[in-house]
Amino acid sequence: MTLRVQTLQTLSAALLIALIFLCVAWELWLAPLRPEGSWLVLKALPLLAPLFGILHGRRYSYKVMSLLIWLYVMEGSMRLYVETGLAQHLASAELILALGLFTSTALYLRHSRPRG
Repeated sequence: MTLRVQTLQTLSAALLIALIFLCVAWELWLAPLRPEGSWLVLKALPLLAPLFGILHGRRYSYKVMSLLIWLYVMEGSMRLYVETGLAQHLASAELILALGLFTSTALYLRHSRPRG
């Protein structure tokens, strides 16, 4: 595995973990829809499915993530437009993390494909 592929794997894992933490913190403590927390915290669960594969460099998990991440791009862009205050800043953070994760997974898939 080349240094570039290892760097992209590390970047993808870091962005995915950061996105999971952001989703959980946003809906439980930072700016939940209800003061006691929101069931919307469950939006972080689909991100856990490819986490193990991303951490271990499995190409299939990267392919799944490159499709799944668009749900979070969509939510982040929608809530960036609708929300105000802290929630709007959290939506922009979600959007940045999601787009960064898509970019790193796409580049990982491109640079780690088998030659032949």
